[in-house]
Amino acid sequence: MVGLAALMTLSMDLSVKQALAKWPNVPAVYGWLSLDERGRWHIHEQGDATAGGRGDPITNPQILAFIGRNYVADELGRWYFQNGPQRVYVRLDAAPYVLRRADTGQGLITHTDVAVKTIAGWWLDDTGRLYAQTDVGGGLIDGRDLASILDQLRVMPGETALLEALGDENSPPDAIWQVNHAAYPGTVPLHNGATAKDIKQQLDFIANPVPE
Repeated sequence: MVGLAALMTLSMDLSVKQALAKWPNVPAVYGWLSLDERGRWHIHEQGDATAGGRGDPITNPQILAFIGRNYVADELGRWYFQNGPQRVYVRLDAAPYVLRRADTGQGLITHTDVAVKTIAGWWLDDTGRLYAQTDVGGGLIDGRDLASILDQLRVMPGETALLEALGDENSPPDAIWQVNHAAYPGTVPLHNGATAKDIKQQLDFIANPVPE
């Protein structure tokens, strides 16, 4: 995670980098921002995100773009929005990113409009949600695209449709398959039957950051 955090920091806005250099020790804040499982940001004006508050959706396109460009992770796996010199830690209702099919129909794109270049693994949890570890971080497949992305995955060798393998009554509930997605070369493992705890550990993130 340290390497990923350092790499992602390079993409921050210049104004944010300048603010960090000028005011390097501004205390971080918690409980003010959350990301839901549809990839929607919520502001918590009462500071109740860590307590499970719903917050209010952020809809301003400029603000959404600014958050997306300056959204990164620290070395502990806590994700935050760098708002000038201040870190605003984010409660993650599902994963650091929500992934959807690119408009071209090939490959995936994050809720912050970053194209996914590589995938290291997939996890299908015990509630039927699909996650991926990508070059930009861990993500949940948007429920609206779940069926079409599952349909694109093939178990190798043999190119058996994943949906067919899942429907095989002889497959163990915790099977691990090597799968291929046409937009990404090679095969990577898909872990079936993962739990919420497994997802957080394997995708290396803290869902609800609180002050140390």
